[in-house]
Amino acid sequence: MKNNPRKLLVTGGAGYVGSVVGAHLLAAGHQVTVLDDLSTGFREGVPDGADFVEGRVQDAAKVLDGSYDAVLHFAASSQVGESVADPAKYWHNNVGGTLELLDAMRESGVGTLVFSSTAATYGEPASIPITEDAVTAPTNPYGATKLAVDHMISGECAAHGLAAVSLRYFNVAGAYGAYGERHQPESHLIPLVLQVAQGRRDAIAVFGDDYPTPDGTCLRDYIHVADLAEAHLLALDRATAGEHLICNLGNGSGFSVREVIDTVRRVTGHPIPETARPRRAGDPAALVASAQRAHDRLGWRPTRTDLTDIVRDAWTFAQSLGEDAR
Repeated sequence: MKNNPRKLLVTGGAGYVGSVVGAHLLAAGHQVTVLDDLSTGFREGVPDGADFVEGRVQDAAKVLDGSYDAVLHFAASSQVGESVADPAKYWHNNVGGTLELLDAMRESGVGTLVFSSTAATYGEPASIPITEDAVTAPTNPYGATKLAVDHMISGECAAHGLAAVSLRYFNVAGAYGAYGERHQPESHLIPLVLQVAQGRRDAIAVFGDDYPTPDGTCLRDYIHVADLAEAHLLALDRATAGEHLICNLGNGSGFSVREVIDTVRRVTGHPIPETARPRRAGDPAALVASAQRAHDRLGWRPTRTDLTDIVRDAWTFAQSLGEDAR
């Protein structure tokens, strides 16, 4: 990859995943421009060495020109609960914004796209592990808008020869050096449990302990953000004109809510009090990926699959924030 440097636009590159991918792209010798409005990202999340343009994804036409080789698209509204309360925001930002991005790419002659998609496109699966051929039936507007974008991209590939890869993430976790997870509000389990260890939260809520799983709590597939980033670099090289390739990214195995809490206890040395809560509507018992297609088509396999290592990296990053933690 270092022998084939590209000029790349990374939308949402000041956010969690975008910043880690941007750092990997720069390390591989690519030239990176980050486009981010900092509504959820952080200026310090823009990797050193990247050019930065403050703006929304709808501003891509002001940045893109014929000198760019590809776009990696992370900019999106991504809170499930907020999408239920304010669906219009999600259709405007995720679908409308991506439509304007695709228009800008076509007009400037940029023919390669790697898109940050999500397992939320599948909804509640009939069986696990989940393959890319599973029925897509999102249960919230966030997942619905991401699925709509995947449909838009497929049409663009067929009509205009776009080379595109959509990567459907399962539960992204961990950190990569100075780049890690900082959501406001936070809704992901590992950083929420770490907030208890930091004294920023009294206890962690466990929503349901009577699921048909080994310990009664939900199972989720956690993937280290650095493994995720490496998949994006492979996707950039494997994208093929006229094809929209969709790949799941996950470990292929699940960890329960209780396993995550116990792992945080070991890593941090904090007791992590729990409070039992009823099941949340729409929470499947298990969400585990089949990432066989990513292996077959991208040559990708996750290597940082130990939950202790994932939590340890997340904990190191959370502690580095100090008083800046939000």
